[in-house]
Amino acid sequence: MRIALISDIHGNLPALQAVLADIARRGITQIANLGDSLSGPLWPEETAVLLRQQSWPQLAGNHERQLLTQHPSRMAASDRHARQQISPATLQWLASLPPTYRMDEVLLCHGTPSSDLVYCMETVTPTGCRMATPTELDARLGQETARLIACGHTHLPRTLRALDGRLVVNPGSVGLPAYDDDHPHFHLIENGSPDARYAIVERLDHGWQVDLLALPYDFESAAAQAARNGRPEWAHALRTGYALVSPT
Repeated sequence: MRIALISDIHGNLPALQAVLADIARRGITQIANLGDSLSGPLWPEETAVLLRQQSWPQLAGNHERQLLTQHPSRMAASDRHARQQISPATLQWLASLPPTYRMDEVLLCHGTPSSDLVYCMETVTPTGCRMATPTELDARLGQETARLIACGHTHLPRTLRALDGRLVVNPGSVGLPAYDDDHPHFHLIENGSPDARYAIVERLDHGWQVDLLALPYDFESAAAQAARNGRPEWAHALRTGYALVSPT
């Protein structure tokens, strides 16, 4: 079994197209999308049209849930832009997406097996974001029995092993390499390059092999689109892989 894992596209159509072309070039036919596909100041409806044509498993992340449940007047800017652009057919498609999905011994989720908002392999403290401890990771995985757990949400490519040997993989973000957030404390997420990220997992005789990939693409087109839509912080992140703001 060989699966390409993608996540956190955030409406970045050229990044998604580059990733799908690279997956095809490698001859991989199994793909899974871990959610947060449309939200952002880029191409939400165009991205949705491409994704709606696919037959592979796709999840609802926290942004899909927010697009479906929040009134536009209460949405943050990225969700509000996406909600204004997407079609009724796309809304219907979003409503059909599950929060988790099983592929044999693999569990797909967005954040953790039980939450689309909790970081699985990272912990936010008052001083920033750090890697989760083994005890924290085990608590977030709970009683989940899958030997491979694929998650997204933090945009950080990473693998960790739970104390009992379960492997957790985050493929990183296809479409947004840096951001800041204030939940539960202010923190930055930065990959340090504008590349599109995804992962390939392969079942071998003695366990799962994971390749975390960074793929160049025409990030300037995405940055220009973000700037046109009034989001200079997105434009900066897309060009550099660093967040525009600094903690105070």
